[in-house]
Formats: sequence, structure tokens, C-alpha cells
Amino acid sequence: MAASKAFNATKSEKLFDIFNIILMTLILIVTLYPFLNVLAISLNDSTDTVRGGIYLWPREFTLENYRTIFNYTGLIQGFKISVLRTIVGTIFGLISSSMLAYTLSRPDFRSRRFVSTFLALTMYFSGGLVPGYMLMRHLDLIGTFWIYVLPGIVSAFNVFIIRSFIDGLPYALQESAKLDGANDFTIYYRVILPLCKPVLATIALFLAVGQWNSWFDTYLYNGNKPNLTTLQYELMKVLASTNQGSGMVNANDMANLMAQVSPESIKMAITIVVTLPILLVYPFLQRYFVSGMTLGAVKA
Repeated sequence: MAASKAFNATKSEKLFDIFNIILMTLILIVTLYPFLNVLAISLNDSTDTVRGGIYLWPREFTLENYRTIFNYTGLIQGFKISVLRTIVGTIFGLISSSMLAYTLSRPDFRSRRFVSTFLALTMYFSGGLVPGYMLMRHLDLIGTFWIYVLPGIVSAFNVFIIRSFIDGLPYALQESAKLDGANDFTIYYRVILPLCKPVLATIALFLAVGQWNSWFDTYLYNGNKPNLTTLQYELMKVLASTNQGSGMVNANDMANLMAQVSPESIKMAITIVVTLPILLVYPFLQRYFVSGMTLGAVKA
């Protein structure tokens, strides 16, 4: 039926299909070209890169740019801490935000209006950098790994998104579980969480990207702790040193870097190193996004 309908399409329908294909192809090219260009430059010989004219593929293929980056002192330790903070921060953030969202979604929670208002205010007002630093110091979090996890363990934005999703679920499911003798924690773990996989996958991606890309907290709280450095902070130091000669990187390390690769090659290789892990994680979460869209369409 669908095939016969396609063959019997009118001239205007065929023109629309052609226009749609051309438009989608152009959008795909515009979207992918910057990333492919960065990848091509990062895989090209640094001396040849200075000539310019590299677009979608390297002119003189080499992995020397990446070898030089990964030979930089502190990068491996920074990579380990970044991976660890991403995993721990995402798990803790999901658990705390989903538990609070479940509590606020309960109509029998009397203080939910007050707590919701308090959370909303935190999205528009903050104490500022200095009070925040003083708070972290009084909590003895400075110089520890938990400075990366605990300050942002609850996000008002994430809580409201999860709560909105839970509000769309039939409340009769919770009532039925209560009649079967389930307590609040059982309902949360066995009823709510399995149904919230699409929104939890979305929030997990938000949290993971935020943790992976974060470097300012390392600079602010653990800048003098080599064992707690992060990948993004180390790469930021390399970029700052190549751009401005700021001296954030050890002079000997910087001399070794610049003797082997150009600043442009360093920038592009760093961009790929930072971006690739998140791109590898996204396909595993995409199916939950599709499930969430399908669920929303059915509800509508």
C-alpha cells in the first residue's frame, strides 16, 4: 500500500520530498562539518597544518599530536579523576534528584509547595563566589575529591524535570502498591524508577556532560593538588599556555609540547579528547530518549 502510494504521488508531493531531502542533507553537512574539520586537523601533521587548506580529511596523516598530548605530565591522573567524578557525580545526582522529585510529586506531602518554592529561588539567586568558597572551607571540602560531587548533588532544574515526569504517571500505581503493603522506599525503587528510565537517562546525560566538562571547581578548590586534578583543568592549562604564554604549565613540559606540535594541532587534539567520551556515551542513552518521546505521544 505504501509503495503504491509513493508511486502515485503528485508532482507537488515529489517536489516536497526532493526539497526535504536536500534541506536535511544541508543541515547534516552543516552539523557534521565543524567536527570533521577538527578531527582532520588533529590527525594531520602539525607542520603541514600551518599551510592551511585542510577540510574533511588529513593531508598528511599522523597520530603524533595525540601521542604528544598523552605524554604530557598529569594528563593520565586528570583523566582518571574526571572519569571517577563523572561516574560518582552522575549516580549521586540521579539518586538525590529523583528521590526529592518523588517526594515533591506526592500529594500527601504537606510541605511540597514550600520546598518547591525554595528550590525555585535557588535557580535565580545564589550567595556568590566568595560566600560559596567560605562555605566549602567551613565544610572541609577544599582539597578533597568530594568538592566535585557534594555541592551540586541536587539541582532544582533536574528535580523539576523529574517531578513533571512523575506527575504524568498514574497515581493509582502508587496506591495499588500501598495496598499490597509496599512502603515509600519500595514504591520509589520498584515502581517509580523503572517507569522513569527515559527522564533519568536524559538527566544522567546532563549530569555526565556537566561533570566531564567542569574545570573551574578544580581551579578554584584543588588547583594545587596534582592528585585531584582533572582532565579538563590540565587541558585548559595547556591551551592557556599556548595562547598567552601564561606559564600555567611547567616550562619544560611546555617546551617539549611546542617542539613537537603546533598550537593549532594541540587545540584540535584537545577538542577531540574532551568531546569523544561523551559522544560514545550518547548512543547508549538514545533509546531512552526515543522511549520518552513515544510515551509522551501516547499520553497526548
